[in-house]
Amino acid sequence: MTGSGSLGPGNGTGSPLIGVTTSRRGGWRVYLMHRFALWRVGARAVRLVAGDLPPDEPLDGLVIGGGDDIGAELYGGRVLPDVRVDPERDALELRVLREALPQGIPVLGICRGAQMINVALGGSLHTDIYEVYERAPRMRTVLARKTVAIEPGSRLDRILRCNPCNVNALHHQSVDRLGRGLRIVARDEAGVVQAIETEEDRFLIGVQWHPELLVTRAPQQRLFAALAEAARGPRTATIKTAMPSPEGAMP
Repeated sequence: MTGSGSLGPGNGTGSPLIGVTTSRRGGWRVYLMHRFALWRVGARAVRLVAGDLPPDEPLDGLVIGGGDDIGAELYGGRVLPDVRVDPERDALELRVLREALPQGIPVLGICRGAQMINVALGGSLHTDIYEVYERAPRMRTVLARKTVAIEPGSRLDRILRCNPCNVNALHHQSVDRLGRGLRIVARDEAGVVQAIETEEDRFLIGVQWHPELLVTRAPQQRLFAALAEAARGPRTATIKTAMPSPEGAMP
């Protein structure tokens, strides 16, 4: 990617451009799944990676994708041994979110991305859910084998139109203290937070599962359709994409 990118304004019609954050190592596989999901709903995708230059074209929305653990120092958590972190990606996503959120840019957070939305808004995480939720099953699967209950009447409930919903599970961390202006809109059977959204009337949703991998599940694909629809909406804000420089420097 080259050039000086920006976030917004929405183009109102046509094919919105959605920035998708991923890890540099191995993240291209995840990106392709998001690109396919967005293509199916008439949106385009561009990969955002720490150290790359932002795209030339303004972004109409964001997907903060899954990946490595978020650095515990960002939310005052306990640093665990033998977990993989990505400080450069942490910096990228925090800076993009801190510019995008005040402007109302539509954002979908997936797994780590849901957690990053919470951290960006001042919230914290459980660094290991099994230390807090002792009855939580140690489930790690791309298949839809976990049952989650959705808060009736929430934006997520109106989008998915399945309650309860069956989802996959690839995480060992979860939301603890909520960030500013967020509310919990889904939990699993053990009580672990599975989704959050803003209390405001706009598209800001984080889910703890991976809808991009549930390609045959219509409710999950409606998440991407709703993001694309929100990204088509008119907005007046235009902001520079606050991506770290190719050297990863912070101003």
